[in-house]
Amino acid sequence: MNAKYISTIRWKFIWAFMLSVLSGAILLLGGYRLVNALLYLNPSPPSAAYSQLLRWVINHIGSVPVMTAAGILSFLFFFFIFTRKIVSYLEEITRGIQQITKLGESHRIEVRTADELGMLAENINIMSERLQQSLLEERKAVEAKNELITGVSHDLRTPLTSILGYLEYIEQDRCREETELRYYVDIAYQKAQVLRKLIDDLFEYTRVNNGGLPLVPERLDLKAFMRQLAEEAVPELTRAGMTYQMVDETESLWIDAAPYELLRAYENLIANAIRYGRDGKRIEIGLAREGDEAVVRISNFGERIAERDLPHIFERFYRAERSRSQYTGGSGLGLAIAKGIVERHQGVISAASDMYRTDFITRYPLSRNPS
Repeated sequence: MNAKYISTIRWKFIWAFMLSVLSGAILLLGGYRLVNALLYLNPSPPSAAYSQLLRWVINHIGSVPVMTAAGILSFLFFFFIFTRKIVSYLEEITRGIQQITKLGESHRIEVRTADELGMLAENINIMSERLQQSLLEERKAVEAKNELITGVSHDLRTPLTSILGYLEYIEQDRCREETELRYYVDIAYQKAQVLRKLIDDLFEYTRVNNGGLPLVPERLDLKAFMRQLAEEAVPELTRAGMTYQMVDETESLWIDAAPYELLRAYENLIANAIRYGRDGKRIEIGLAREGDEAVVRISNFGERIAERDLPHIFERFYRAERSRSQYTGGSGLGLAIAKGIVERHQGVISAASDMYRTDFITRYPLSRNPS
């Protein structure tokens, strides 16, 4: 018979039952011989108290009922002794479950056996760890929601306050000339554009990070895609007094991706490079193949990102400069959106910055589909 099967709870109770019966039988046999020796083999004086008691029990109750009652009691006693560890461990597991069910309380049950109770304790520990992880994620989600609401409220209120202020000024007929009126209307229009951009970014961020519509990837020539994207960015680069340079180190670079999604990610990365790299007069787009990965590097040569800011730049509403100006810092969602899109494509995005350049590096698994 399999040793593992014998060590199960069922067999432990069977062994406890058999040992209890055997121990009770031995105790009864020993008791019977002791009584027999006291009364018949080594008779005591009739006046002895124990002798009178034993004779009275035998004569009035009978040896069979006495032996039966003693057998039952001895069986229960030995069964309790032999199953005490099992029951004690079961009670410990029960207390552990009660403690785990208290919201937010962590508890680990010691795994002492390899039987069903040990497996139960191990599974309860796994469940407890997952419960704690779920509670932690829930707390983080609540904190993230509160931070999102705070950030959105601030960034929506700022341009909206300006729009309302200028429109109120116009509505009260305080503009004396048409030129002044056009000036304030233009400012209100620009603020409205900022507001619309922020709302669009919020919608995109929510869609990307909540999964949105499922990706429909196709085999994409990443080299041609990035060259076309760079050409489309030329007007914006020209307005900023900048140029771009392609650094292509590979013959072919194919990945599985949804082009529209990837377009939005790299538009944000290029816009970020233009916004912060004006002093360097150019951006650089590097393409390379490293092992089984396609690597795209967007670089600018403006002011470096401080070491303390690098771990946080992909967080929503985080801006390396402390002012919350939409003109210098955008909506604060562009890099967070890019990160979400890259990760939806099973990619990784990172940033590095020194005195000379700032690099945003994205990596994707190469396409395994045939050409």
